[in-house]
Amino acid sequence: METIETDVVIVGGGPAGCSCALYTSRADLKTVILDKNPSVGALAITHQIANYPGVPSDMSGEALLDLMRDQAISYGSQYLRAQVFGVDVTGDIKTVYSPEGTFKAKALVLASGAMGRPASFKGEADFLGRGVSYCATCDGAFYRGREVAVVGINKEAIEEAQVLTKFASKVHWITSNNPKPEDLLAKDLMSKENVQHWSKTRLMQIDGNDGGVTGIKIKPHSEENPQELAVDGVFVYMSGSKPITDFLGDQVALKEDGGVVVDDFMSTTSEGVWAIGDIRNTPFKQAVVAASDGCIAAMAIDRYLNSRKTIRVDWVHS
Repeated sequence: METIETDVVIVGGGPAGCSCALYTSRADLKTVILDKNPSVGALAITHQIANYPGVPSDMSGEALLDLMRDQAISYGSQYLRAQVFGVDVTGDIKTVYSPEGTFKAKALVLASGAMGRPASFKGEADFLGRGVSYCATCDGAFYRGREVAVVGINKEAIEEAQVLTKFASKVHWITSNNPKPEDLLAKDLMSKENVQHWSKTRLMQIDGNDGGVTGIKIKPHSEENPQELAVDGVFVYMSGSKPITDFLGDQVALKEDGGVVVDDFMSTTSEGVWAIGDIRNTPFKQAVVAASDGCIAAMAIDRYLNSRKTIRVDWVHS
């Protein structure tokens, strides 16, 4: 099995990993990106990007990710398709194991993202990106003056439904149970004039045509037969998404929610190891936030590998 030595190994080729690679490569650090599959990440499956600064609103997430990856490669990063199955972070040199080879680096960056829950509702996968969304912050503005449904009772569902109330003419909030009486966020959501709460109700299926979602079928517990609702968008927030950390063992500290613990410089509890993007399980899972993580980590790595006492600001970006 081939052994490759480098300055920086980045596990994950999403917006966090590519942004980090761009900065480390420009800092003249030999950088390798190990990406399991460039087409399955959260950004890669986003149909349309409308809130990434400087990017045309008709660009797809896949196209934006391609640009990020090509830019990192143009500055010297090596991009490899590889499934990482283990790491060893002890000592000054970090080791990453994959079937494609063993990688040894002075700095290791964890950017493997989070594993999304599998589509569980009939029609969910069929209309993903064409009316089915997992991010109201990303897509809410597309549904101005239209009816949408939000499925889920967790905090994320409530917060995202609040975002949608600013755009949609009506938000159908579908929950399997009643919110807890002390849940003030839920009470505030239900007080909105354009919110209809469907408690103790199941989503049966998502319907649509070539143009996208046209409606849903729901089954209230108190009703014998399903009901049809005409909606243009369905936002699904069910439990199941969790950071991908199985290859780490217990070598870095994790939070109770499964995210990797980091400091202000994205450093983990293991020296020489950084974590960026959705693997941190941040409350705002946005491409621009992940890219920011990558920049911060890269500048910290540059300082770390050059034994800098303070961060030197690079004012020249040409």
